[in-house]
Amino acid sequence: MKVNKKILVRALAVILGYALITVLLKSGMLNRQYTSLLVPIGVNIMLAVSLNLVTGFLGELSLGHAGFMSIGAYAGALFTLHTDLPDGLNIIVAMIVGGLMAALFGFVIGVPVLRLQGDYLAIVTLAFGEIIKSVLNALKFTNGPKGLSKIPLLSNYQHYTLVFVVMVITVLIITNIVDSRHGRAVCSVRDNYIAAESIGISVSRFKIMAFVIGAFFAGVAGVLYAHNVGIIKPTTFDYNKSIEILVIVVLGGMGSIRGSIISAIILTVLPEVLRGADNMRMLLYSIVLIAMMLFNQSGFKERMMERIAASKQQKAGE
Repeated sequence: MKVNKKILVRALAVILGYALITVLLKSGMLNRQYTSLLVPIGVNIMLAVSLNLVTGFLGELSLGHAGFMSIGAYAGALFTLHTDLPDGLNIIVAMIVGGLMAALFGFVIGVPVLRLQGDYLAIVTLAFGEIIKSVLNALKFTNGPKGLSKIPLLSNYQHYTLVFVVMVITVLIITNIVDSRHGRAVCSVRDNYIAAESIGISVSRFKIMAFVIGAFFAGVAGVLYAHNVGIIKPTTFDYNKSIEILVIVVLGGMGSIRGSIISAIILTVLPEVLRGADNMRMLLYSIVLIAMMLFNQSGFKERMMERIAASKQQKAGE
């Protein structure tokens, strides 16, 4: 039985990544500043990959991803604050609860909203995120503007293995969806929804499917975020957070899961790397963003991939 080289490479990359993190932590090579970034990196990867399913592969511009993240964060935090389950079981059930609540709202919002396209969809999803923030501010059981505090730290850097495993599962599931028959149908809707509908593809069904799956994993990421910081407020999940996630997706390349992962890592670590630059920090950060965008649009990556493919074909011919 032949082993799929692509799967083998991915598995090796996952193992090496986890081994590298473990070695850096155990050896004390990572200071407290960079150790605290382990969980945010995993959370941002989950958010970017899940949004990429909607924005990159489905082709619909959504600016409400932080809203789904907030629903998951609050649902998961409320669950752990009011239950006495063992820590390991508590966080797992909280992730399921937070993900399902976000998916439910994704379905309720997605059915009417996904009839829209382009700028109209972006505006409505942006409004949805702001509505969620206003509702969280008004509800008593969410503690209003003060937010929830004393959330058990069940997914901080000491539990990085859990965050790493959930992140890998998220990437694998979305990658398999994209590579499946359903994923090809989603991409066909992005390329030409009229042609897709003419050959029997249910455009509405696949739009809602992508939207709900993206919302589910955003909710799971929200649960991990809440149990990492220990306190959450509605203002944390405003439109700026949605735009931040979208920037990661765009810089990594629309429709590129690998690009979303790399971009999430770079843009999470970069602000801390530039922290010592004082007043020049935001200027340097902006320059790096522009440089990444120019590199992404230059076609350099495509030319490199073409050269690698040509080299492989030449070796195979020999």
